[in-house]
Amino acid sequence: MGEQPWVETEFRTAGGLVRGRRAPDGVTAVLGIPYAEPPFGAHRFRAPRPAAGWGASRDCTAFGPVAPQSAELPGSPVWRPGDEDVLTVNVWARPAADAGPLPVLFWIHGGAYTFGSSAQPDFDGTALARAEVVVVSCNYRVGFEGFGHVPGFPDNRGLLDQVAALRWVRDNIAAFGGDPGNVTVAGHSAGAGSAACLMAMEQARGLFRRAVAHSVPHGFFGVEVAAAITSRIAAEAGVAATGPGLLSASPQALVTAADKVAARCGDDPVTAVQAFDPVVFQPVLDGEVLPMDPLAALASGSAREVDLLVCHTLEEYWFLHEVGAVREVASEPELADFTEALSLPDRLVAGYRALMPDAPVQDRYLAIFGDAVFGEYSSRLAEQHARAGGRAYLARFARRRPRPGGGARPWHTADIPFAFGNLDAAGADFLIGGAPDAQDRALSRRMLRAWADFAACGDPGWPAVTADVTTVRVWAVPDDHLSDDGTSAVRALWRDVPLEATPELVPAPGLAPALTTTSSPSDTFPARRTSK
Repeated sequence: MGEQPWVETEFRTAGGLVRGRRAPDGVTAVLGIPYAEPPFGAHRFRAPRPAAGWGASRDCTAFGPVAPQSAELPGSPVWRPGDEDVLTVNVWARPAADAGPLPVLFWIHGGAYTFGSSAQPDFDGTALARAEVVVVSCNYRVGFEGFGHVPGFPDNRGLLDQVAALRWVRDNIAAFGGDPGNVTVAGHSAGAGSAACLMAMEQARGLFRRAVAHSVPHGFFGVEVAAAITSRIAAEAGVAATGPGLLSASPQALVTAADKVAARCGDDPVTAVQAFDPVVFQPVLDGEVLPMDPLAALASGSAREVDLLVCHTLEEYWFLHEVGAVREVASEPELADFTEALSLPDRLVAGYRALMPDAPVQDRYLAIFGDAVFGEYSSRLAEQHARAGGRAYLARFARRRPRPGGGARPWHTADIPFAFGNLDAAGADFLIGGAPDAQDRALSRRMLRAWADFAACGDPGWPAVTADVTTVRVWAVPDDHLSDDGTSAVRALWRDVPLEATPELVPAPGLAPALTTTSSPSDTFPARRTSK
């Protein structure tokens, strides 16, 4: 018989013994460890409660169930009605006897605060564990269960789940060789937005030392907007928009209702921007769990003790357009409607026209949309953090690659398989534009090393942003380079454009024409996986 490719190994946690699998290279994966009680029944819509312990050694060799959602993502488990033990963490570690405690990277998946899970293949922590980082990822409540406004219950339950998972890390990660005093929170898109929110939350203070945020979305709802969305979802589900009414609806019923509400946003949005990008769940600025927009929080210096590494891609929204998640805009009047919906000044639109004189309207629309939602907000987080006395680094993913009929774009999500070292994972070929070549693998090694070094000591390998100079690491092939945002024509266009406002109810007349896609956003969003 051939040698067994892995062996079972045990670790003692506060809840009891857990049993994972160790590969021949020494990396052990321990999957699906409960960090909180199932958030259903008496615990539904409430803050998470610590998981009860167990007696015998617990088999943790497979991912736990995912949170309620309709997405079916490549290589990932799907949610099935009845799955309840959805609040779990996963650990990848290769501790060395003489290395001492290792830095910890805590990963938060994206998915428009609506779908996704820690079990997605490109989030496997093996390669980072080989680089002497203990990797932890978590599932948390998404969609209505995690971010829907429920009268009488806390908002932002998905964020509270993440805090509970971080407390689990604090109390248990030493058993896996990790240093509970050297934790880096990391995430992409909605996961990056979560990381930024955690920096602004009192409940998370002291639970992590650093943060890595890739493509942070500028997306938050006030309580009034969140309540209006709840009213629509409740009506669709046939229940009252009250705590008891919503508790009477099954998770499946609320998932289905939310999908239908999102599908109608093109014709009947709750806020103007939803006519173009029908996202119905965002963190809620409730004044309690999330007191303010993270950009304002960082500018105030409230998180200056946390080191921050921010990255975004150059062409974020081209990906969302490719998977049918956003509205088509192909004429100047439609572009004017879009910029009015986002309250963007005319001079900014004229500036993009001057920078992209030969580009079709749709390319200018996607460029403005990507910079408005991701690029500019991400960049300002780094700048404001530095100006408030924190240490911040900024990077942009600019890797392009020729292919038949065009080229692989540096679009939303393309950077994540590179940073994780998972270029061969299921679904990665779509994200990165085909099978990786030698230059891609070299870029991946550089990006992974930057993550590992930042998690270890707070320095990814290039100059930090200062109050006066925004130095940017540009990830590219064949070589990376440094850039100064003081010379960026795109950043200059945004210089005096405010980003702090939250969307308001009821778009102005004429700003809600129908989406031109033929299927609902809830169908197309997960088709090829977007982690927004």
